[in-house]
Amino acid sequence: MDNLRLTLAIVLSMVVFFLYQYFFVPRPDVNLPGEAQQIEEVQAASVPSAEPVSSSAPPAPASTFTPALEQASVRAAREIMVDTPLYRAIFTEQGAGLVSLTLKKYREAQNKDSQPKQVVNLPPGIGTLLTTMEKGSLGNLESAVFHARDIDNISVQDQARSLVFTWTAPSGVLVEKTYTFHPETYVMDCQFSLANNTVNPINDRLSVILANTIPTDKSSSIVFNGPVALVNHSLDEIKVTEKKPLNTQEGVTGWIGLTWRYFMSAVVFEEAREGNVRATLDPVDNVVQTRFTGQAVVVSPGQTFTSTHKAFFGPKESHVLDQAGLGKALHFGFFHVIAKPCLWLMNQMYRFIPNYGIAIILLTLLIKIAFWPLGNKSYRSMEKMKKLQPLMTELREKYKDDKQRMNQEVFALYKTFKVNPMSGCLPMVIQIPVFIGLYKMLYSAIELRHSPFFGWITDLSAPDRLFHLPFAVPFMAEPYGIPVLTLIMGASMLLQQKMSPPPGDPTQAKMMMLLPLVFLFIFINFPSGLVLYWLVNNVISIAQQYYIGKTSS
Repeated sequence: MDNLRLTLAIVLSMVVFFLYQYFFVPRPDVNLPGEAQQIEEVQAASVPSAEPVSSSAPPAPASTFTPALEQASVRAAREIMVDTPLYRAIFTEQGAGLVSLTLKKYREAQNKDSQPKQVVNLPPGIGTLLTTMEKGSLGNLESAVFHARDIDNISVQDQARSLVFTWTAPSGVLVEKTYTFHPETYVMDCQFSLANNTVNPINDRLSVILANTIPTDKSSSIVFNGPVALVNHSLDEIKVTEKKPLNTQEGVTGWIGLTWRYFMSAVVFEEAREGNVRATLDPVDNVVQTRFTGQAVVVSPGQTFTSTHKAFFGPKESHVLDQAGLGKALHFGFFHVIAKPCLWLMNQMYRFIPNYGIAIILLTLLIKIAFWPLGNKSYRSMEKMKKLQPLMTELREKYKDDKQRMNQEVFALYKTFKVNPMSGCLPMVIQIPVFIGLYKMLYSAIELRHSPFFGWITDLSAPDRLFHLPFAVPFMAEPYGIPVLTLIMGASMLLQQKMSPPPGDPTQAKMMMLLPLVFLFIFINFPSGLVLYWLVNNVISIAQQYYIGKTSS
């Protein structure tokens, strides 16, 4: 059973090492032969028909990528700025879409003179919040030049304000898009209406399009980035890559979105709609898109069709997402059942003690209290194992040439002294899911973004660095500095390792003593909030183990 602790320790270290390798080691971009041709072929099919189609005409090819907002032949499209207490947005008459949005309460970097956080950042000629008719019955709505009724910039301070875009198709159909902005929310009200002033019915499917630029920060890949949707009451993360730039989902859809580490954009339907969700990636412009296409609608001559939804551009805070109808958008993967309650507890503690570092310490203490009885049992077993070490050493020496007999005698020794060697390994086993759940939570919780603890730890979502070194440090991601908290954490692991009963095999004992060093190099780039949790967990475990050792002697 001596190999059990070593095996579990190696498993835990491999889990952490995998996280480090997968999420922090940059991977080269590889373009496969023929990929560019594939993208060109898909893009060639993305231009919808500009001619109206009747209900009996075959559907035109659906747009795959976000089309460029073409330069109007009649007049240049104008831009309108909308300023609210929470964000500043820029809309364009080209497609009546959104081209830029910055959040006033968040900044790109931690320093005070940093620019506001831009959550919609698209290349020139590309917009988001676009709408189109999938069969092209009105031409290309995404590039049509609408007319903004109120061309002046809009200031939303005390009451809601609206921005109305109108466009008349060559066939005479009147299209109107209305955005309504509220002063104290990140949610916009959106309305699309189509007045059929022609003599022919319109039979088509309405599509709503979200687009944004993919973040260049590779470390953010620990959480899913890209297209998401609530389909059939469950969250779907729709992965698109350069190898597979198109992915679709079918079903009853509550909302579609684009999610990043701390922020997201979404279109939320008041009632779930049956339809198709299509996610696409344009690697040329580095733009990803989520498009929802609903069921066919028929608009008879003289009738008006109206569709409403809400748009959200903001932070992934629990209460903010809940108010926007996006509660399921904040998800922490397989261990969500652990991470979500931990986030709630941490936020509740922050209400009384406004320091997230202290909240993490208190959260760690609560977790240790929850497992305190199990820890006591494990540490008592470890103390018994320590007392049996001389006898076990004698047995190994006596039966070193007969492994089977040696194992039989060792098990008999365990039975005689009523020792369960596996119980000493339980704390390590239990910590694996808790560690992963907390890791995902602490990494992606926007509450920790730019949140200081004390001293040199000014951002709990970033690695701790004391001073800035002018040279590169092996295994360390920028910025280079002294990882004080991580070094203390490594020392606590070393002390805890020394307090544990050593394996009988000297080689295994040396390997166990090297594990704290391995963890030190792995944790060197982890967020300081996670390192703080692991350090506090170690300190409490050392105190508990010391207390059990004293009372058991």
